[in-house]
Amino acid sequence: MVRILLADDHGLVRAGIRSLLEDMAGVEVIAEAGDGLEAVRLTAQHQPDLVLMDVAMKNVNGLEATAQIRKQFPSVRVLILSMYTNEDYVVQALRAGASGYLVKDSAPLELELAINAVKAGDTYLSPPVSRQVVENYMLRVGSEASPLDALTSRQREILQLIAEGKSTKEMAYLLNVSVKTIETHRAQIMQRLNVRDIPGLVRYAIKAGLVTLDS
Repeated sequence: MVRILLADDHGLVRAGIRSLLEDMAGVEVIAEAGDGLEAVRLTAQHQPDLVLMDVAMKNVNGLEATAQIRKQFPSVRVLILSMYTNEDYVVQALRAGASGYLVKDSAPLELELAINAVKAGDTYLSPPVSRQVVENYMLRVGSEASPLDALTSRQREILQLIAEGKSTKEMAYLLNVSVKTIETHRAQIMQRLNVRDIPGLVRYAIKAGLVTLDS
């Protein structure tokens, strides 16, 4: 039995995917999350075998949530479910520790194939996500470090929240830290990314894929 946590910020999408999963033999949906923060929290609570993770979610996106889950719970595998086929998203997902990347318009049978592949310890990529494209991208970027790598996990969370328009007080409440802590992190983020103002941080977050224009 594969115990699955389903993370997507759209209730109707979760309901549709859950219905597909419940028709599969040997699969059990044990919890649902509406954003990345909740996905990490519920992973700690339920210890699923597999997390089906959307990319574009508020508060903490699926890529950051994947990185946190893989760091804190190495035995938990993550399969990304996304509408995006852009190679940047795919590579970021694999670097975060995802075991697969499946586009949302895939056939139901492919979802089952992807789950079985990830369960067996393999990496699964949807056919639209060409493995050769990903390999070429990895060769092109080589070992270049992203400026995001200079940020801590908490700072990446705060950068996303800034880009989503959250106030300092809202971020402090959401992350259960003080306003002063948020202000300190924000100053460090600006310094490490060499960005001087909030609009610049927003533009950077969008370019880096932490948020999308339609999220």
